[in-house]
Amino acid sequence: MNAPYDGDRAQGAGAPGQGVAPGTPMPGQVPPPAPGPDRDPYVQDAYDRDPYRAQDLSAQDPVTEALYDRASHPPPPPGTYQEPGPLYGSPAAPPYAPDPRVWAQTPPPEPDGLSRHMPYGDRSATTEFVGVESLVTEAAEEQPEPDAFAHLYRDQQAAPRPVAEEAPVAAPAPAKPAGRAGGLLKSSALMAAGTIVSRITGFLRTLVIAAAIGVGTFNDTYQIANTLPTMIYVLVGGGALNAVFIPQLVRAMKNDSDGGEAYANRLLTLVVVLLAGVTTVCVLAAPLFITMMSPKIASDPQQMEVAVAFARYCLPTMFFMGVHVVLGQILNARGRFGAMMWTPVLNNIVVITTFGAFIWAFGGFTTSGVSAATVTADGVRLLGVGTLLGLVVQALAMLPYLRDAGFKPRLRFDWKGHGLGKAARLAKWTFFFVLANQVGLVVVTQLATWAGSVAEKQGHPGTGITAYNYALLLWQMPQAIITVSVMTAVLPRISRSAHDGDAAAVRDDISYGLRTSAVAIVPCAFAFLALGVPMATLLYAGSGSGAQNIGYVLMAFGLGLIPYSVQYVVLRGFYAYEDTRTPFYNTVIVAAVNAVVSTAAFFVLPARWAVVGMAGAYGLGYAVGVGVAWRRLKTRLGGDLDGAHVMRTYARLTGACVPAALVGGAAAWAVTHYLGSGVLGSLASLAVGGIALAAVFLAAAKRMRIEELNAMVGMVRGRLGR
Repeated sequence: MNAPYDGDRAQGAGAPGQGVAPGTPMPGQVPPPAPGPDRDPYVQDAYDRDPYRAQDLSAQDPVTEALYDRASHPPPPPGTYQEPGPLYGSPAAPPYAPDPRVWAQTPPPEPDGLSRHMPYGDRSATTEFVGVESLVTEAAEEQPEPDAFAHLYRDQQAAPRPVAEEAPVAAPAPAKPAGRAGGLLKSSALMAAGTIVSRITGFLRTLVIAAAIGVGTFNDTYQIANTLPTMIYVLVGGGALNAVFIPQLVRAMKNDSDGGEAYANRLLTLVVVLLAGVTTVCVLAAPLFITMMSPKIASDPQQMEVAVAFARYCLPTMFFMGVHVVLGQILNARGRFGAMMWTPVLNNIVVITTFGAFIWAFGGFTTSGVSAATVTADGVRLLGVGTLLGLVVQALAMLPYLRDAGFKPRLRFDWKGHGLGKAARLAKWTFFFVLANQVGLVVVTQLATWAGSVAEKQGHPGTGITAYNYALLLWQMPQAIITVSVMTAVLPRISRSAHDGDAAAVRDDISYGLRTSAVAIVPCAFAFLALGVPMATLLYAGSGSGAQNIGYVLMAFGLGLIPYSVQYVVLRGFYAYEDTRTPFYNTVIVAAVNAVVSTAAFFVLPARWAVVGMAGAYGLGYAVGVGVAWRRLKTRLGGDLDGAHVMRTYARLTGACVPAALVGGAAAWAVTHYLGSGVLGSLASLAVGGIALAAVFLAAAKRMRIEELNAMVGMVRGRLGR
C-alpha cells in the first residue's frame, strides 16, 4: 500500500525539468547513505540497514503500516486494485509535488456497523495492530512538529520534565444494535396471538350459529344479510383505508410537526361522515341488495322477508366497522399493533352470547328445525340486534388504546390542502380493485345459493353459500395468523423504504415476508387437502349431515392457500409505491378467472358438487393473478425480486408436504372407515392423520435443510428451553 510518508518525502521536491539538482533523489526513491568517513554520528539513515531494501519499502515499513488509517482511507472494492509493478523497479515520479488539499482531506465519518470496505470483514472500530497500539491511537491526534536539529543541541538543553501520564479513559460501551428482525418478530407474535384468539372465538361463533340455525338455506339467508355490510364497506372505503392511507399516515408522522395527529383526525372525520351517509342509504335499499345478491332467495316471499329484516339490522355494522379500521390503522402507524387484532374477540363473544341465548330460548337446530317459515319475529330481532351490538363493542373498545398512545380523536373538517385529495386520487384505483373483487363475489354468491337450494331439496344440506363461507373462514385462518401478521408489521417499513427510493430494502422485506409465511402456509394447504373432511365433521358436528359437505369444500380450497398468500404479500409492494392501478388490473384478472370457472362448475357439475368446484376456482384465480403480479413487481424493483431464493423455499416445502399429505390422508381415512364420521371418529382420525402428516413433513424438511423452518424450530426450542 502507499504510505503517507511517501508524500512527505516528496513534499517540496521539484518535478523533472524544474531545476532539480543532480543527485537529488526523486520522490519515492531511497536516499543513498552518506560516505562512511565523513558521516555525522548523530544523523541516522532510516534505510541504512534495511533488510528489505530490494522490496517495496512503503509496504514493508512497520511504522508506516501502523500509522495508516484504514478507517479514513479504506482500500478500493475488490476488483479495482491496480496491478503491481515490477518487483525491483523504482516507482514512477509524479509530474508535480503532491497537493496537500488532495492527500490531507478531512476523513469522512466512519459508517455504523461493519465497514463494507474493510478487507475480510474487519471492523475498523475494533481492529488493533499488536505491538504498535500507542502509535495507532496517537496517530489521529495533533502532535507538535518535531525539531529536525534538536539532537545537535542536546547538551545545551535542560533535563526534560517528566510528562504526567493521563488517566486512562474507559472505552464507551458498544451500542447495542437495533434488533430489526427481533422487533418484527415481537410485533408479529403479538398480532399473531391476538389473531389466533380472534380466530378461535370466530370458530366458536360459527359453531354456535350452526348449532342454532343449521347450515342449510335458513343460514344462507343470514349469511347473505351479514355479508352485505362487509362487501359495501370494503367497496366504499375499506380497501382504501388498508392499502392507501397507511403509507400516507406514515409519511404524515415523519414529515408533520405534530406527528401526523391532525392528518389522522381529518381522515377519521372523513370516514365517519362518508360511512354515515352510505349506511343510511343502504338500510333504505336493503330489499334491492338482497335481490342483487340472491335472486333465488328473493323469489321465495318468506325467505325474502327474513333476509330483509336481517339486512336492516346488519347493514349499520359497516359504520362501526369503518371506525374500528381507521382507529386501528392510526395505532398501527404509531407502532401499536395489538389492539386491532384483539378487539374482534369482543365482537365474537357478543355474537356467541346472542346465538347461545337463541338456543336457550328456541332450542338447537337438531331439535327445533328452525327455518325461514317457522322463525318468529322475536327470534329474528334477537339475532339481528346481537350481531349489530358486537360491532359496536368492537369499535368502542379501541378508544382506551388510543388514549394510551397519546392520540386524541377530534372531528376536523379542514380537509382541503392537507393531502387527503392525493390519497383520494390514489384510492380511486383501489375502489375499482374492490369493485372487481366484489363483482366476482356476487356471482359466486348467486350461483352458490342457487345450487345449495337445489341440492337441499335433493337431500344434500350444507352445499350452499353457508358451506362456502364456513370452509373459506377455516381456510383463511393460516393466512390471517401468519401472513397478515408478518406483513402488517413489515408494511410501514416497506413504505418508508419505497419513499426513500431503496428498492433493495423493499425487495428484501417482501422476500422475508414470502419465505417466513411459507413455512406455515404450505403445510397448512396440504393439511386442508388431506384432512378437510375430519376437520369439518368435528367442528360442525352439531349442524347435522351437512358438515361432511363442508369438508369437501374445504379440501377444494386447500392448495389455493399458497397463491392466495403470495398474492397478498406481492400486492403490498405496489401499495408501498402508492401504485393502486396495478393491483386493480391484477384483481380484475383474478375475479374474471374465478367467475368464469365458477360459472362453468355450476353448469357442468351436479348441484351437490357445484360449490366444491367454485372453491377450486377461487384458488385457480389467485394462481393466475400471482403470475401476473410477480412479473410486474419484479420489473418495478429493477428486475430482481429474489425469485431464486423464494422459489427454492417453496419448492422444498412442497416436496416435503407431498409425502406427508399422502401418509396423513391415508391414516385419517383408515380411522374414519373403522370408527365412522361422528365426533369421536372425526377426532381420532384428525389426531392420527395430523400426527402422521406432521412427523413425515418434519423428517422430510430436515433432510432438505429448509433454512426458514430450521430457524423457526430453533427459535421455538430456545423459547421452550428458557
